[in-house]
Amino acid sequence: MDQEEADDIRELLKYEPYTAGGMMTPEPIICAADTTVAEAMALIRRKEVEPVLAAQVFVTLPPYETPTGKYLGVVHFQKLLRYPPHERLATLLDSEQEPIKPETSISQIHRDLATYDLVALPVVDDGHHMLGVVTVDDVLDHLLPDDWRSED
Repeated sequence: MDQEEADDIRELLKYEPYTAGGMMTPEPIICAADTTVAEAMALIRRKEVEPVLAAQVFVTLPPYETPTGKYLGVVHFQKLLRYPPHERLATLLDSEQEPIKPETSISQIHRDLATYDLVALPVVDDGHHMLGVVTVDDVLDHLLPDDWRSED
């Protein structure tokens, strides 16, 4: 395990296991407000980006790695497809989607993902700095029985 991965794991271990902080992914796609649609699409297209993380681009103030500057909002992939390449993310922001806190329980995360038909929720600290995202993949295993992967 490299140093960056070890640092990420140490950070996650600070939180209770069945909370947003304990389950979050610390490497979502994060952009500046003046990033263009074309630039955001290029980030989404990278092969190493998991499909669930490619569904949304999160916009913050600098720095753009977690923990970030102040969280500003999110732009969904489908919205990026509908705008010209030169459009700036600041004009496309969904700032109504409320981020969650690291101590948010898994049951609340389930409700939020289902209620709003989301694939990821941003996790922010008290200063509104983005710490990571909780994806539907992060919580799905907790909804299924322990032996769901067993073959019949």
